[in-house]
Amino acid sequence: MPPAPFTIAAVQAEPVFLDPERSIAKACRFVTEAAEKGAKLVVFPEAFIAGYPDWIWQVPPGNMTLNQSLYARFLDAAVTLPSAEVQILCDAAAAAQVHIAIGINERSSSGGSVYNTLLFIGPEGRVLGHHQKLVPTLAERTAWAFGDPATLEVYETPIGRLGGLICWENYMPLVRQSLYERGISLYAAPTYDEGSAWQASMRHIGKEGRVYIAGCCMVLRKQSVLDALPELEPYYRESGEWINSGNSMIAGPNGEVLAEPLYQKEGILYAEINPMRQKGAKWNLDVAGHYARPDAFRLERDFLKGVMPKKGE
Repeated sequence: MPPAPFTIAAVQAEPVFLDPERSIAKACRFVTEAAEKGAKLVVFPEAFIAGYPDWIWQVPPGNMTLNQSLYARFLDAAVTLPSAEVQILCDAAAAAQVHIAIGINERSSSGGSVYNTLLFIGPEGRVLGHHQKLVPTLAERTAWAFGDPATLEVYETPIGRLGGLICWENYMPLVRQSLYERGISLYAAPTYDEGSAWQASMRHIGKEGRVYIAGCCMVLRKQSVLDALPELEPYYRESGEWINSGNSMIAGPNGEVLAEPLYQKEGILYAEINPMRQKGAKWNLDVAGHYARPDAFRLERDFLKGVMPKKGE
């Protein structure tokens, strides 16, 4: 019996800035709403728990005193794995019987560093795994540590092979290929990028990988940042009401837009997923199968689970 179509959701929302408890409560409300509309997978933006550190693009890195103060707040608002906060999200997934892919700021075991992490939770309320962003972009490196490549996984689930990358990781072709080789079919792409080039990339990845992809971006207002960090007011005088406009979207395995970009407002985008259509799209393009040439090109993953490669190996 062919697998039946189902619905996925991409939540475009604003976190409660630097407040993980209230951001998690807000995420749980969206999970419940999406599940009531029939969603089996709910995708949230990058760093939704509890906010993208937008000040990194505004405050000069040489302002040591202010940057250290901001980082202390950022570190304090991060969450650990496992934790009571994450368990709340797990309980919400179990209650709604949905899969969740959500961006979190993950505090390291040392307590002093933060990873930009994509957390995957299954409908039984169990953490499937977490992926740490491999390369923070430019000024992001002043807030986030480089992630462990061993966290790059694709998870076998009842609705398909689920995985994803965070923001500009999706422009790393070898990383994408590693997901394709693991048979990914449901691709979460949480981001802070709202641009038209990003939207084009979502369509490209959908067609390249023959996947259903949710490019999920947060909306963020200037006032939300200043309410939490009023000391940043001098650095945002030239900013408009919206620091980030969202433009989340969902694309299909032929590069088609299934849910149009949502602009400057919160909401949930829905799309119907047809597993047989996704499989059928492989007929004329399978970049990890009949459209690959392993005799000419081969991707090697030179790390073991939980072990970073040593220099020279």
